[in-house]
Amino acid sequence: MRILLVEDDPHLGETTARALRSQKWAVDWTTDGESVLHAVKLTAYDVIVLDVGLPGMDGFEILRSLRSGSRDMPILMLTARDAIEDRVHGFELGADDYLVKPFALTELVARIQALTRRLHTRQHNEILLGSLRIDLTAKRAFLADIPVDFLPREWAVLVYLLNHSGKVVSKEQILEAISGWDDAPSGNAIEVYVSRLRTKLSPAGISIRTIRGFGYLVEEFVDGIQP
Repeated sequence: MRILLVEDDPHLGETTARALRSQKWAVDWTTDGESVLHAVKLTAYDVIVLDVGLPGMDGFEILRSLRSGSRDMPILMLTARDAIEDRVHGFELGADDYLVKPFALTELVARIQALTRRLHTRQHNEILLGSLRIDLTAKRAFLADIPVDFLPREWAVLVYLLNHSGKVVSKEQILEAISGWDDAPSGNAIEVYVSRLRTKLSPAGISIRTIRGFGYLVEEFVDGIQP
């Protein structure tokens, strides 16, 4: 696996690059946005680890530029900003995951592994998150290889949320995705489906967080840490 690390702090960049290389991953480390935009034209990266607080072009600007260029590699943002508005902004621009500084290097490695695992399973018409496995072709779900049943509306909401894991989605987006013109559930019904899904997914290591004023955010517990 090849990773592009974008971090302007010399000590943190060197420490992080060393930790990632210890996983036998190839790591290119750069400190500014212009280098990122040049590097992705030359190299196919499996993951980009992108700091928000960069000099000149910040991480949000880089993210916007990458996504506008239809580059769909997983992007994990690093930030010292713990405000939920900053995280939501990053997700809206197309970030796949977020890690707040200071962070444990073991958690960074685990999150990168989770991102690449999700990409691999989606390419095989499956979605894998925590111990939950969704077979989109057979329309079956498994928790630690044990079958679990979902009602049709629950299934529709679940698949939509999992396809947008790590991103904030609104009730309106969910309604639009799962509804026909003559068969639209209410916003209150979405709350009911989400509540049921929370109960069923908690043993799978999955959290559906309510981001007040924005919508819902699906995240995986990493090493037993609930977001």
